[in-house]
Amino acid sequence: MEAIIVGFWALVALYIIYKLFRCIRIIPATDVLIVERLGKYSRSLKAGFHILIPFIDRDAYYHTLKEQAIDVQPQICITNDNVQVKVDGVIYLRIIDPVRASYGIEDYKFASIQLAQTTMRSVIGTMELDKTIGEKDLINSTIVAAIDQASEPWGIKVNRYEILNIVPPKSVLDAMEKEKKAQISKRSQILLSEGERDSRINRSLGFKEEAINKSEGEKQRRINSAEGKAQEIESLAAATAKGIESIAGSISDQGGASAIKLQVTKSFIQNFLNVAKSNTEILIPADVMNLPTLIANLTEPKKPKG
Repeated sequence: MEAIIVGFWALVALYIIYKLFRCIRIIPATDVLIVERLGKYSRSLKAGFHILIPFIDRDAYYHTLKEQAIDVQPQICITNDNVQVKVDGVIYLRIIDPVRASYGIEDYKFASIQLAQTTMRSVIGTMELDKTIGEKDLINSTIVAAIDQASEPWGIKVNRYEILNIVPPKSVLDAMEKEKKAQISKRSQILLSEGERDSRINRSLGFKEEAINKSEGEKQRRINSAEGKAQEIESLAAATAKGIESIAGSISDQGGASAIKLQVTKSFIQNFLNVAKSNTEILIPADVMNLPTLIANLTEPKKPKG
């Protein structure tokens, strides 16, 4: 009997020692301890050394003020074009009021996850599959706004939400892959045709410029040739005129008429000898026999009648 009593009091002593030990609290930085006294909220203990009153004060809730990353488990969502996709994500939140986080809701983490999943299904249900995959930022911002508005009474602040994966069914993935290959092939053919078209255009422009250059060159050649011939004719005419002028001047000088007669006689005889070749019959006019009279008629100018 005495052993039982001793054991009982030993247990009581151990319990009292445990309660006294539990009354000593050392709170790390960025942590908060919610203390209740006789079942009612008493105070919030922040970083430092604290002592509670045994059997009266109770540490009811323990929170961290650090930003928390909470996984949102994958769920099935149906898009606006009736395609099932599996979506998961991560919520990043932080407690800004430990008292409301303790008494405003039973479990703020569970509530945030459920609200994120509900909002995600609603947002994705208004989008088609292609837009769902390409509009992650829009979905994230919509979920953050919805959770932040609903979580204000909970004393938490949702900083951001990130979608990790949007996974369509395998059949849809296969169809999307085929469509992508078709688009790539189409784009490749378009680029090839555009390249061939540009090549032909460039070649035709080259031929055109070549023909223009040739025609310009031929035109310039003809102009230069015509100008050369004109200058040649002009020079020849000037030389002829100068020669005639010199001859006229020589004739008017002393002894010029005799020189002209001699030159004409010489030319006449030379031309006559050129004509009178072998095996050639020549009819000689009667005037040729009177050579001095003929030369005089050729060299002396005729006087006007009357």
